[in-house]
Amino acid sequence: MPPVDTPAKPAIEDDYGVMEACKQVFHVPSFELESGVSLEAVDVNYKTFGTLNDAKDNVLFVCHALTGNAALDSWWGGLLGDGKPFDTSKYLVVCANVLGSCYGTTGPTSINPRTGKQYGQSFPAVTIRDTVRLHIRLVVEEIGASQVACVVGGSLGGMQTLEWGFLGQALVQKIAVIACGAQHSGWQIAISEVQRQAIYRDPNYNNGDYDSASPPHSGLALARQIAMITYRTHGVYNDKFGRNALDDDPSTFTVQSYLDYQGRKFLSRFDANAYIAIMNMMDTHDIGRGRGGVEAACQLLHALPVLIVGIDSDVIYPITEQAQLHAYLPHSTFRVIQSPHGHDGFLLEQDAVGQAVRSFLG
Repeated sequence: MPPVDTPAKPAIEDDYGVMEACKQVFHVPSFELESGVSLEAVDVNYKTFGTLNDAKDNVLFVCHALTGNAALDSWWGGLLGDGKPFDTSKYLVVCANVLGSCYGTTGPTSINPRTGKQYGQSFPAVTIRDTVRLHIRLVVEEIGASQVACVVGGSLGGMQTLEWGFLGQALVQKIAVIACGAQHSGWQIAISEVQRQAIYRDPNYNNGDYDSASPPHSGLALARQIAMITYRTHGVYNDKFGRNALDDDPSTFTVQSYLDYQGRKFLSRFDANAYIAIMNMMDTHDIGRGRGGVEAACQLLHALPVLIVGIDSDVIYPITEQAQLHAYLPHSTFRVIQSPHGHDGFLLEQDAVGQAVRSFLG
């Protein structure tokens, strides 16, 4: 069995802090997607912490998850800083927004230079590999790195991290993959699809061509509520809420109030078309595509040191998926984090995640 890390007492916490676009931007005049479509005037919003060394080989690249952004300090801040796992006295730590994001990297809320209007639903389909190829260009062309010491990411960030292993083989020295599998399964696609359907069925969605003054808030809030259930576990919900009702409204369960709050809060920081675009991108995740299948693909990384971390209570990306990666990746280390928090354990169990990453980085 892999080593097991034990967390602190469970609690329902917010998974992200203050979310806003960062000030550092890498501009690419034209970028061709896997589909053959060319995006013009592409921006990549990113944030750096620390200093590039003289050898230019100390970049530590961190990949964010579905609703995250480049402000690593706001959602994995416990891992970042001098002497911490993402040691800014040793590494230049870089985090960049994915394609399709509404936090500064080109996506549905960006202006299409060909029309002068927001892309909206016309934003082209993008893949995990598109985002990673773009981020590799950021690291090489903008930052000027000669090597990447390690790439780290959880959930969607873990999917990107795996692709960094394939697409950046001459560049990347190590990867740390947390709370994801080798491909998006039917289970995970189904969880994404029911959230997309919640948005589609909002009358304000209008096939994605919605008025910015009347966006599909009802559908997006419901999608977020669905996600918040899947991110956690029966035990945490039962311990926190049980069958308790609001003091001032005994007809309303506290869990109903909590989900309503989470849905409404999400509306202030995310766009419906961007949410759909990124979920669609996640569904493209399959390291075996074009590489002879998952097992054959993993053999291509035979010399790359890989840390695989799973959360034992994760309902979305169950521990069996990380175990499969470990079985197929020849040079991998597998750690299991015991947590009541489910998938969100990769964000909330920062001490355990940090310990695993620190040990791996050496």
